[in-house]
Amino acid sequence: MRARLIKDVSLQGDYGFMPLPSLYDAVARHKVVEDLVVRDAGALQQRKYWRFRCDRWYGGIATADTVGCGLACKFCWVSDKLTLDPTKVGRFYSPDIVANILFNMARRRDLGQMRVSGGEPTIGKRHLLQLLGNLEGKDLRFILETNGVLIGNDATYAKEFSKNDFVHVRVSLKGCNEDEFAALTGAKPEGFALQLKALEHLLRANVSCHPAVMISFSTKRSLQELTQRLRAIDSTLADNLEIEELILYPRVTQKILRHGLKYRIAHTPSNVPKEQV
Repeated sequence: MRARLIKDVSLQGDYGFMPLPSLYDAVARHKVVEDLVVRDAGALQQRKYWRFRCDRWYGGIATADTVGCGLACKFCWVSDKLTLDPTKVGRFYSPDIVANILFNMARRRDLGQMRVSGGEPTIGKRHLLQLLGNLEGKDLRFILETNGVLIGNDATYAKEFSKNDFVHVRVSLKGCNEDEFAALTGAKPEGFALQLKALEHLLRANVSCHPAVMISFSTKRSLQELTQRLRAIDSTLADNLEIEELILYPRVTQKILRHGLKYRIAHTPSNVPKEQV
């Protein structure tokens, strides 16, 4: 059964996965990836990470980058090796170790923020919640960068975040509507509704959050329509919508050329607008 599921929802590439169908189920693929990048170790749940770093975003932040994502975004900055064969990259870490690494990096650089990014951090729910438990009382802000699919699919996830008032969730929307979501990720268009549902669940649970949206492949009209949909959920979502634009890292340029994507606006890594850093 598991082999058949991997055939149905895994990514196409030269790293051992079966070919990806034209449209895959986003939730199912997250669960397949979870089998590859999460494991139990007694009472703890370990998760694969591929690097730890301090970066310029948010004015400076300590970052842990996970291995594995349930979406196959055609503009993703992460290398194909990391996204297409998570079994052969990274190392398993327990949540207490990740918490210590992040906290120590932040303190050494006098940073007030930490985040988990890279792949999809919500894969491995128990690991992430245990990580947050280990960061309780550290007096640092934690930013969770997520595509929101699993939070949209499971309302209890947002309720768990509400136990940690130092957590802020950034939901990165892949396009402005269902059609753009499918074109950019290769997933079934209904996955976009799960991203919006994630925001609803987070607000209902009183979890600090905001949406971000990649608009480089969108029209002005679709952005306006997205803003209206967000406002219908809650006016704060529309007011705090973060605009993302394509950054042309070498591997990103290779990917969008391979997929035949046409972008409307993009920036070189050294010329990202200050308001987007």
